[in-house]
Amino acid sequence: MPIHTLTELLDRQNIKYTIITHSVAYTAQGIAALAHIPGQELAKTVIVNLDDTLAMAVLPASGQVDLAALRVATGAKTATLAGEKDFLHRFPGCETGAMPPFGNLYGMNVFVDESLTKDKEIAFNAGSHRELMRLAYEDFARVVQPKVLRFALPRARAA
Repeated sequence: MPIHTLTELLDRQNIKYTIITHSVAYTAQGIAALAHIPGQELAKTVIVNLDDTLAMAVLPASGQVDLAALRVATGAKTATLAGEKDFLHRFPGCETGAMPPFGNLYGMNVFVDESLTKDKEIAFNAGSHRELMRLAYEDFARVVQPKVLRFALPRARAA
């Protein structure tokens, strides 16, 4: 169970967190509205394929991954969104699309858009479409050790 694995990891490191239960929602913006969290503070996890290696791109729910910027920032030759079939079995116990941004638990690199580093706290899916976890960004960064890059476009510009 992903939430159990996450809470154990955070408890071992004495990190404070909150679990938020909400009605079922499948989009990051829908979850943010249900949980009364600004879209900028809700981190969504997008699985990307960089040179045939899966990685997590973590950005505000209100944004969209700029694949060209991510490719340049990571030095990859290719950057594409991973198809669901590419990662379906990579996150045991997680509902599809609700994986938490803890690549260290799944053997994946994690890239965080720099805009999230400006938030005191972030919230993210905790393995299901009904639960969020909220904690200090500083604690998240200490545990996950993501690489901070610029790759998010605001939704309005992403079209």
